[in-house]
Amino acid sequence: MRWGLPWPGAQQAVEAEAAGASVFCAGEFSDHNAYVTATEMAHATSKAMVGPGIAYAFARSPFVHASAVRQLSKVAPGRVFLGLGSGTARMNRDWFGVNAEHPAPRMAELIEVIRAFLHAENGDRISFDGTYYHVDADIRAPVLGRLDVPILIGAFNKMMVRTAGRVADGVLGHGIFTDRWWDEVIDPELATGASSAGRGTATLHRWGWVITAIDDADPERAIRDARLQIAFYLTVRTYDSLVSLHGWEEQVAAIRAIFRSDRPDTIAEHVTDDMLWSIAICGDSAQAQQMLKGRRRLPDTAFFATPSFLVSNRRATNYHANGIAFASQLEQP
Repeated sequence: MRWGLPWPGAQQAVEAEAAGASVFCAGEFSDHNAYVTATEMAHATSKAMVGPGIAYAFARSPFVHASAVRQLSKVAPGRVFLGLGSGTARMNRDWFGVNAEHPAPRMAELIEVIRAFLHAENGDRISFDGTYYHVDADIRAPVLGRLDVPILIGAFNKMMVRTAGRVADGVLGHGIFTDRWWDEVIDPELATGASSAGRGTATLHRWGWVITAIDDADPERAIRDARLQIAFYLTVRTYDSLVSLHGWEEQVAAIRAIFRSDRPDTIAEHVTDDMLWSIAICGDSAQAQQMLKGRRRLPDTAFFATPSFLVSNRRATNYHANGIAFASQLEQP
């Protein structure tokens, strides 16, 4: 298993790279942009792969995604990947002001057009007339030349996972993915998508976030922060199929009811040990090792992601440092 981190900042990234981190990713929200952060990553690292993980796919045109990747690749040649996520229907409609209906086929077309821009040679005309994207670009510039970068999809539901298997280079899994979800949903649907395109699965990337909170000085605090992060994620109804697979409906119903109250900090109380051990790596170093060994199916490249819900910057920095020390002891592939 290779390991990496969501971007911890330049100083800790240097330490992480020296400790064996092979990839850094950057998410985005209303106060941080995945491509801007990826530029910082490209300048601050020397060996690891860097890229959005994820960038909101439909908030940008294929041209904007491709031009950002090209510029990143000038700074970090051969080290750039692109992770795309659809976002929720509400985010696309109310935050971004874009149409995101039929996200799986829309994502497939988006990736095809992005690749057309990335593969364009000097003087190529890029023509695409699909259902969701229509492009007729006569680009004549000396800077262009074919650029191949891995494109991964942040996929959860079956249709999007199949799309990743059919048109992308792999999947970027969510932090709540369990062994059963990888085994019973992700891998079979990736294979179905790949088979439909006449592809194999051996070369597909299976990357994913793993909620990680390790603190030998205060392991109970670390466990609680991991529980809080799991509960916070499970307030989103998109993940109900995973909840149903594991039989966690009662706990999640309680989490959602309390989350709407004036005490959202108490949602951690409804994350059972089964939920915790199925999703996170946390506690002191010894328990974290035990939890890691108990996972049958971690992603091929694991991003050890610190909790962020109700976690101070100081604690997050401490979790990053402890996570780097923990990961540095792992056997490298």
